[in-house]
Amino acid sequence: MKPESDIARVSERKSLIGLAWKIFLPVAIGLGVVVWLFRREFDASVWDSVRFTPSVALGIFLACVFMLGRDFGLSWRFRVLTDRDLSWVKAIKVSYLCEFTSCVTPSAVGGSALSMVYMHREGIGFGRATTITMSTLFLDELFFVVFLPVVMMIVPYGQLFGFDRNSFALGLRAVFWVIYIGLTLWTLILYVGIFVKPHAIRYGIRRIFRLRWLRRWSGKADELGMNMEQTGRDLRHRPLKWWLQAFAATAFSWMSRFLVVCALFLGFAPGADQLMVFARQFVVWVILIVTPTPGGAGVSEWLFTTYYGDLISGEGMALVLALFWRIISYYSYLMVGACILPAWIRQGFRNRRNNKNQ
Repeated sequence: MKPESDIARVSERKSLIGLAWKIFLPVAIGLGVVVWLFRREFDASVWDSVRFTPSVALGIFLACVFMLGRDFGLSWRFRVLTDRDLSWVKAIKVSYLCEFTSCVTPSAVGGSALSMVYMHREGIGFGRATTITMSTLFLDELFFVVFLPVVMMIVPYGQLFGFDRNSFALGLRAVFWVIYIGLTLWTLILYVGIFVKPHAIRYGIRRIFRLRWLRRWSGKADELGMNMEQTGRDLRHRPLKWWLQAFAATAFSWMSRFLVVCALFLGFAPGADQLMVFARQFVVWVILIVTPTPGGAGVSEWLFTTYYGDLISGEGMALVLALFWRIISYYSYLMVGACILPAWIRQGFRNRRNNKNQ
């Protein structure tokens, strides 16, 4: 038999190989779609017309600043939800790990699903980390449910989904409303499950997953119900100030994420309507919630290029902006995560070996 140290090294090597594959796959998908878009839409004269003037450099710089603002908002939220038990360094680390997970998993899964594991490694009890994870899910969905009607009142509805009533605009509108209604219902379920009747929600989930074709997921569904019940007991007694701080951090993070695109438009297409650019980010991110590819790779580039093309002088320039947008808001997190996660995995194996030796 192999000694435990050799088995641990093999397991660690397999984990790192799996990590490399998870990084390669979304990059390959995203770059493949970009190449396809370049061949279909891009004109060399568009790139020749791009000049890295001071205004362009300022736009790129502001976009990077706003992404740091997004990171600050998420880290601030982790600090609030853990009652400052996570230091700023640990909160930032958890934030980056969550974002990396979002980059390598389908958007429907996202990084929040594993935040409980990351927080537990940083010293937060697993049950409490589960409660915090449920809170982050609720706050993220609540942000869209609350702010989207405000956007609809400010921005002309007919222009929000595109100035042309073509098949893309009509299809985008239909898909958006289906997802938004589902998002609203899910937020309502989370609210009822957390604050009103956690027992009833758990009972309902258990009954639904007793159906024959859903029985294989009954274990995970029952675990979800137990987590919601535990979450309700803890969160319903939190003061209003605590919730307002957590929601403010959530809104700050999402607004900063949206302003990344506004900054890029400010540099590359200063004539575009900034309010419309900002408002359309709500639509983009609602659509990306259900994309099946890792981190929305491929879908994001295509959606951005097609959706924002009517605000610029053509889809060629929209593709240039899409590339900078994805580099700043997506590929940078893949690189940061690729640097952080291997050390995180090795630390986990070391902790496991130390616990066995004690």
